[in-house]
Amino acid sequence: MIGFSKLLTGKATISATLRAEQCGSMPPHLLQFSTVKRPIVVWNMTRRCNLRCRHCYLEAGEGDYGDELTTLQARRLIEELAEMRVPVLLFSGGEPLLRKDLWELAEYASSLGIRPGLSTNGTLITPEVAAKIKRSGFAYVGISIDGRPETHDNFRDVPNSFSRALDGIRNAQDAGLNAGVRFTVNRDYYQDLPFLLDLVEKEGIRRFCLYHLVYAGRGKGLAEKDLTLAQKRELVNFLIEQTNLLRRKGVEVEILTTDNHADGVYLYRWALEHLPERAEEIKKLLEFHGGCSAGVKMVNVGPEGYVYPCQFWRSGYLGKFPEKTFQEIWYNENNSLLRALRNKTDYLKGKCGRCKHSAICGGCRIRAEALRGDVWEEDPACYLTEEEIASPV
Repeated sequence: MIGFSKLLTGKATISATLRAEQCGSMPPHLLQFSTVKRPIVVWNMTRRCNLRCRHCYLEAGEGDYGDELTTLQARRLIEELAEMRVPVLLFSGGEPLLRKDLWELAEYASSLGIRPGLSTNGTLITPEVAAKIKRSGFAYVGISIDGRPETHDNFRDVPNSFSRALDGIRNAQDAGLNAGVRFTVNRDYYQDLPFLLDLVEKEGIRRFCLYHLVYAGRGKGLAEKDLTLAQKRELVNFLIEQTNLLRRKGVEVEILTTDNHADGVYLYRWALEHLPERAEEIKKLLEFHGGCSAGVKMVNVGPEGYVYPCQFWRSGYLGKFPEKTFQEIWYNENNSLLRALRNKTDYLKGKCGRCKHSAICGGCRIRAEALRGDVWEEDPACYLTEEEIASPV
């Protein structure tokens, strides 16, 4: 996760991050720069969904998939996470609003000191549901919108899903919730990005997160629809421009990207030339962040209890809850995959192996596996030039 707004505008600083860590309480806006290895947990609590999105890494859909963790098992999981003092538990799916025990589990997590977040398509958030989300203790609601109405409806494969998602955002905001827009970019729809940023500004939405395409689940079929490397550079330059423009206009919108840590390297190199007074602090904060956090500061629990390094990873799991406790899985020093992920710079190959910035990037292992057949091969979505990866700046 690369926080363009925080890095470029000085809303995140080294001193504030270190003070928060010394106090033992990291505020949400600095969490991405924490050096503490307690993981953010993404829990795909169900595979059921009322949409059928073309890029869904879980291949979710309608029907009863069975084998989900029971309410009792989920409460045990939450208790373990609280003992570990994990900072955030993101309730995701499928569509998490389809699980009837969502409210109970979110309240339980919140009562034990975990910040619950909600990842949803937004179409089910009526004013009444928004009020329940608020009462249940959710700190943040992320709602996916993938472009103009016709673009979104096509991508989500359900008519009127755009208007329902937008209503969901408005209902969430009216209930006093912190709501944000998530946009998964691909070659067909990236031209809709200006429309989305205008929408975010017009609707007073405080957070915009752009997801780079990861070739997992149904998303594997979209690999050829990923942006070209030239388009990726163009995209990042546009986001830098928009971040600075919104700041000058006094518009409070946080812009960030995820799933391509080359963005951080590019942002730092841009700052060296255009914002030298911030460059060294940006570099240090990116080092705190540490690049791809799969299996290090990020972990995923699937609907059936399988534990993965991240939500896109399905080629090998770390263990299964509750057959083993979550802590037994996470702290298992004999797990070869975990050991490798926590020392990833020793294993990277190709362009990623040659890169002088692997400590703040590391590439995406899922894209590497999807197109190269090896999780440690180079990330095909890296748009940095050979000259840029060779100079440690």
